[in-house]
Amino acid sequence: MSSLPIEIRSLARTVVVSDDELTVQLADGRAITVPLVWFPRLLAASPEARGKWELLGDGEGIHWPEVDEDLSVDGLLAGNRARGAA
Repeated sequence: MSSLPIEIRSLARTVVVSDDELTVQLADGRAITVPLVWFPRLLAASPEARGKWELLGDGEGIHWPEVDEDLSVDGLLAGNRARGAA
C-alpha cells in the first residue's frame, strides 16, 4: 500500500523587517529569518516603508507597495535572493 504525501502550503502571517533582517512568521508556527542584504530595495527603504507590507493571496507572498518589492514564501524557504544581491 502506498500513500501520497500531504501537500502543505507555507503561508505568511506576519512580517518584521529590522535594519538587517527580514523575519516572516508562518501560519504553521515556523519563522524564516534572512539577511536584508538579500533584498537591496528593502535594505535601501526607510523603516516606515519597510513596515508597510501586505500579504498576497492567503499569505503566499508579501508586497511592499512603497518599495515596489514582492517576495514569495516559497522563494524565501528556498533561499532565493534578489538578482545581484550579496
